[in-house]
Amino acid sequence: MLVEKNVPLQSLNSFHIVAKAHALCRIHSQDDVLALLQQPQWAGADKFVLGGGSNLVLTGDVKPLVLKVEIGGRKLVAETAKAFIVEAGAGENWHDFVAWTLVQGYSGLENMAMIPGTVGAAPVQNIGAYGVELQDRFESLDAIDLDTGHVFTLNAAQCAFGYRDSVFKHSSSGSLDRHQRPIGLKNRALILRVRFCLPKRFVPMLGYADLEKKMAEHACPQPSAQQVFDWVCEIRRAKLPNPALIGNAGSFFKNPTVSVEQCADIIARDPKVVHYVLADGAIKLAAGWLIDACGWRGKSVGQAGVYEKQALVLVNRGSVNGADAATGGEVMTLAKAIQTSVYERFGLMLEMEPVVL
Repeated sequence: MLVEKNVPLQSLNSFHIVAKAHALCRIHSQDDVLALLQQPQWAGADKFVLGGGSNLVLTGDVKPLVLKVEIGGRKLVAETAKAFIVEAGAGENWHDFVAWTLVQGYSGLENMAMIPGTVGAAPVQNIGAYGVELQDRFESLDAIDLDTGHVFTLNAAQCAFGYRDSVFKHSSSGSLDRHQRPIGLKNRALILRVRFCLPKRFVPMLGYADLEKKMAEHACPQPSAQQVFDWVCEIRRAKLPNPALIGNAGSFFKNPTVSVEQCADIIARDPKVVHYVLADGAIKLAAGWLIDACGWRGKSVGQAGVYEKQALVLVNRGSVNGADAATGGEVMTLAKAIQTSVYERFGLMLEMEPVVL
């Protein structure tokens, strides 16, 4: 277990922003965490948990000790009459894990193909795409308290999942209590393993226009899980930049939710606004459409820009491995300018998805 000093982070964040970690430790098991906590120099140090770096904007060098999660492993751990319970190490690549589940005959995650990042980061963000969120397939996870070294298990209710939200995105003071629901685990706990409940009976989730178009193109009203996976991959490749070639953090803003009355007011002024009715009757607006309507598609601030094919995505127009990359400051200046434009036109303040550090 080695703590490295002054580690370049450009290759460890998908925006490819140039920054360094003052200290970084690669975590391959819970024993690595325990060994780290036994060292007085690091036991009480502030810590930052890093997965795939795909939901992160670095605005400078990182002073807290960076824990780079690289825990591997994929396996079937249980089976019920209705579902397979599949477990993956927190350091597993998310997309590769989704592809593996289909090869094994376990469907249910195909709509979330090609979401960048790691398995351990997936519940933190409660990732989702094309009508399926992680919480819909979540069974439980194991995590370790970064203060005490205590390993604990959380179910879905204890994770407090919300739209791109969970207990791991909120700070809280005090120590963990294994008998009560934990509140605020941001950088206080490191996820070790995640388990998924994947239904044996495959029911395709096809309620999005892009998937409906694929069904029509292929004259396939009842696609297999593999077909849905392939379609999602095709759709995302056409719309979204590959982080290996163009630095980005995926969708930069959350889709805002408004009341029926608010939506009606916006439609009265902008009849073409893209919106979806949620199960609770609220209306979700497409943040990408709002940004596009404000004229930001293709615009830039320094080396930070709005992607030409999808206004919801901010990109690094510089090199992915050079010093000419966009800075975190440029990204944040662009993001705040977009927020101001959308607020002035629609009266809505867009919320950023990535962690800003």
